[in-house]
Amino acid sequence: MAYLTLLRPKDWAKNLFLFIPLFFSGDFFHWDLYPRLILGFIAFSLVASSIYIINDYRDIEDDKKHPEKKSRPLASGKVSKPAALIICVLLLITGFAIAFFIRDKFLFVLGIYFILNLAYSFGLKTIPILDIIIVAIGFVLRIKSGAVIAMIGLTEWLNIMVFLLALFMAIGKRRDDVLLKLSSGTDMRKSIKGYNLEFLNVVLALVCAVIVVAYFMYTMSPDVIRRMGTYRLYYTCLFVLAGILRYLQIIFVHSAAGSPTRILYKDRFIQISILLWITSFYLIIYMKDVTLFQ
Repeated sequence: MAYLTLLRPKDWAKNLFLFIPLFFSGDFFHWDLYPRLILGFIAFSLVASSIYIINDYRDIEDDKKHPEKKSRPLASGKVSKPAALIICVLLLITGFAIAFFIRDKFLFVLGIYFILNLAYSFGLKTIPILDIIIVAIGFVLRIKSGAVIAMIGLTEWLNIMVFLLALFMAIGKRRDDVLLKLSSGTDMRKSIKGYNLEFLNVVLALVCAVIVVAYFMYTMSPDVIRRMGTYRLYYTCLFVLAGILRYLQIIFVHSAAGSPTRILYKDRFIQISILLWITSFYLIIYMKDVTLFQ
């Protein structure tokens, strides 16, 4: 179990972003695209897990001070350092081999993701602001990978919204780290010295506002309306707003930001908001010929 935990399979949910371009393009039911996308998901997950191992390897001492991270396989000693490195190499070889089999452009994007995150693990994560920007770029590279694999276009609006959403969640997690520092007196990560609660509260509110505005502009963009064949996408703004407000409530009221992935797994309100957003988007895009949506 410790070896499986080392791979952080729960964080593989982030790699579902590879399927987002397919959904937004209106080609969600082109089943012939799925085998390669699923393989791409596997390849991305394997490479991402190798990065997690490298990151945990370098952060063993810092993780031992963290109330939750101290139970990670390397920090707790359940997995030895040599074993972790061997697993890391095997993951990299397998992940990049699958990517090469799928498409050379996907291999290129995955390579950029790996190099960027390697640089992150070896020092860039200690630089405030740059650390959260790199995290957000990682999500943009995920949707870029999905578009490359499926060979479909990717609008600038989708890139912007994914980047902003990922940035928003990364800021929320940094805020949680600041709260831990205030309660324990210990820095949970080196970059946290460049943040304080007041700064993160302001930035969080700012990015939140930009996300909402960007999504509204996306749904009402003439180009998007033309491509989608409907002007009713703005109906979905309700669920985006509800999800963001709930996340803000978790951060500001409950002070329990933590991992965005964990919140997604546990919070029913956000889960329902996402489900309703997906459902409404599906009905508007894929059933626009039904009288109700004409």
